[in-house]
Amino acid sequence: MSEWAQQPTELHVRHREADPSRDLDYPPLPEALAVGVYDNHTHLEISDGAPGSELDYREHLDRASSVGVKGVVQVGGDLETSRWSAQIAEREPRVLAAVALHPNEVPAYAAAGTLDAALAEIDALAAQPRVRAIGETGLDFFRTGEDWREAQLRAFEAHIQIAKNHGIALQIHDRDAHQAVMETLIRVGAPEKTVFHCFSGDAEMARFCADQGWYLSFAGTVTFKNAAYLREALESIPRDRILVETDAPFLTPHPYRGRPNSPYLIPTTLRAMAAHLETDVTMLAAQISSTTEEVYGLWDEDLPELIESLDRPE
Repeated sequence: MSEWAQQPTELHVRHREADPSRDLDYPPLPEALAVGVYDNHTHLEISDGAPGSELDYREHLDRASSVGVKGVVQVGGDLETSRWSAQIAEREPRVLAAVALHPNEVPAYAAAGTLDAALAEIDALAAQPRVRAIGETGLDFFRTGEDWREAQLRAFEAHIQIAKNHGIALQIHDRDAHQAVMETLIRVGAPEKTVFHCFSGDAEMARFCADQGWYLSFAGTVTFKNAAYLREALESIPRDRILVETDAPFLTPHPYRGRPNSPYLIPTTLRAMAAHLETDVTMLAAQISSTTEEVYGLWDEDLPELIESLDRPE
């Protein structure tokens, strides 16, 4: 067994901030999909739910499997969660990993003088075969002030280069920074497979991104009553540019908004997307599943090596 695989795995690395106004019960299981699909962005390292009812990553995955979710991309946001994500992907065939420094985490590394060292570790993690994306990275002008925008931009550009060096996808976090994100991708040169996680732009931006060959991933927000602009964006792009995600434990789809989210709720979002597009949910699932594999590769393509590494005697 590899040294990496032997290391103990914490079931949770983070805990969602308590909010007494939230309903902390997990929603019921939706009807299973006839054709499976993937959750292309989730955070299983973050616990949520009422005390004693939190799900660990294995329970999330088992529930997801039971309703037709074939696999997930587990996404890191700092060194600790990126290491965790890579470790889980190494031992769990339903998980691929994305690793990065979230733009809101960049200022702390920059202030400590450790940003370059942290980026070097992300680069090293990206070399692992089941790390298939750099993310989430990008720009966030909502939570981070102007004093740290230069550091965010430097880190974003570094992440873009890491993704290109390793030939893997890029997952973008873009909050109140649409123009700056797109300009950076054009100026620096976007990786071949660039994904806007939890797409939050309008139809015009969606068409521009699709024209560049980028992918748009829709989360539970596309089901919110006040998000007509997201549904307009969804219908404005080719079907082969569409991905689906949960961003669990956040952004739980309607009618469960505010409750804990999980990959098993992908069918709820997918059915809402299919209804808006006036298409068959099975056809949409098949298209999105194929597109997701195009972006990240197959979840089981290195499965024999993974199983061998876990079973190999010390």
